[in-house]
Amino acid sequence: MNTQRTDASLMTLARRATGVALACSALWLAGCGSNVKLEDKPAPITTSSQAPTTSTPAASTVAPVQAAPVDPTALPADLARVIYFDFDSFVVREDARGTVEGYAKYLNANKSKHITVEGHTDARGGSEYNLALGQKRAEATVKALGLLGVAANQLEAVSFGKERPAVEGTGEEVWAKNRRAEFKGR
Repeated sequence: MNTQRTDASLMTLARRATGVALACSALWLAGCGSNVKLEDKPAPITTSSQAPTTSTPAASTVAPVQAAPVDPTALPADLARVIYFDFDSFVVREDARGTVEGYAKYLNANKSKHITVEGHTDARGGSEYNLALGQKRAEATVKALGLLGVAANQLEAVSFGKERPAVEGTGEEVWAKNRRAEFKGR
């Protein structure tokens, strides 16, 4: 008898908790809504000493200032975005050393910056094999950066296998350009 009463009490408590959670969710969602109509054109930019005006002067003597867009994912312009790998290999080649060291230096100096290393392969082989090889290439590059002191939370390794070739076609020259790891800001 006590067990039945406890089970009934728990069921009642669970129903009440669910009702409270649903009510809170509805209130939160209602607060997210807005009845303000957005205009197609942007609002004028004013400084704190300027008051917004509703009319435009006939001839303006001051040209509007356009702010340059800031790209938080921007990488250093002097570093290559791609390193290449030998056929069926995920060993970071010696000719990629300067690029990897450059990214390590950049990331160690900018702890708030993050990069994704994308591993790619040429078109030969199956999709699963190439996804695995692309992942090994990305992870090998990330490991090289880690050995140079880059924090793990600044790095991500992903694979696209043969799905995103840099160059379309066949032949060793084309395949060599597709066996790569790309550095992307995130």
